[in-house]
Formats: sequence, structure tokens, C-alpha cells
Amino acid sequence: MEKTSVLRTDLSKYDNSWYQPGSTFKRYAWFVLGRMVVNTYLPLPVGFKIAVLRLFGAQIAENVIIKPKVNIKYPWFLTVHKNAWIGEEVWIDNLTRVEIGANACLSQGAMLLTGNHNYKRPGFDLVVSPIVLEDGVWIGAKAIVCPGVVCGSHSVLTVNSVATKNLNAYGIYSGNPAQCIKTRKIESES
Repeated sequence: MEKTSVLRTDLSKYDNSWYQPGSTFKRYAWFVLGRMVVNTYLPLPVGFKIAVLRLFGAQIAENVIIKPKVNIKYPWFLTVHKNAWIGEEVWIDNLTRVEIGANACLSQGAMLLTGNHNYKRPGFDLVVSPIVLEDGVWIGAKAIVCPGVVCGSHSVLTVNSVATKNLNAYGIYSGNPAQCIKTRKIESES
């Protein structure tokens, strides 16, 4: 009888030395200032938060709202278009590019995750892939957008749902993994 070799995860082989998100000084400076200015419950003016984010390379348009206790991994990988809202305790774990479209809304506790691990590799290699939220997207409270996902224009990811694949424009998605449950219809103002 022939013995088959079973491969196993070996985290001692983990090596993300290829991943260079910025200088050590820049990352440490952001870690300190980000906690003091953006990832805090202190009632600091939004304009001040945006100025600090821009200082670290974030591209943020006019009329953006950033609520308290927002966690942004690396602002130099972040683009936010006009009139976007980023809710309380949102976590933007942007190991690579994240683009948030105009009039998009991220509700409380939403997570944008650009990194993952290759579970097929013994070393559990780091994998990163950008996220794009097109104009008018709404990510519900505590919903999660996974690496590489594009949320089409005006799509909705409902509360506590997980987007593992692209969301079609105007689709309303729910569940884990999120499935399209209906089409978003926006009524005209009379």
C-alpha cells in the first residue's frame, strides 16, 4: 500500500517581505497620528481629520464626512470622492488601493478588507487586491467587502452581509456570501 504525503500549513514559512506599503517612518508616523486624529472618539472637526489624511497621501474630495473611530490602515492607498460618508467604527484595511465613489455611504462598523491569505500554500502567503465602491454605493452596518470586489454604481450590501464577488449596479445584496435579492429603485424628488 502506497503512503500519500499530506501537506500541512507551516506558518514558519510565512514570508511577506515582498510587501512594502511605505517607509517605516511613514507607517509609524501614521500609526501614531491616525490613532490620535482619525481612530478616536474625540470630537475633532472633520476638516482636521481630512487635512491629516491628505498629509499622508489620501485623495479626498470635498464634502466628505468621516465619523469617529474610523480605522484606515494606509491613507496613501485611499481615494474618496465628493459627498461620501464614512460611518463610525468603519475599518478600511487597505493594504492596497481602495476607491470610494461619490455619494457612497459606509455605515457603522463596515469593513473593507483588501488582504487575505492563500490557504492553498503551506506558508499561508499574503494576497492583496484592491476594492472599488462606485458612485452611490451603500455598505450597510457591519457588512464586509472582501479583496478584489467592485461594488457597482448604487449597489447596496445589507447589514451584516459579506460581498465575496462583484456587486452589479443597482443590485441589493444580502447574506453570507451576499446574493442579489432585488433591484434598487431610487424615487425622484417631487
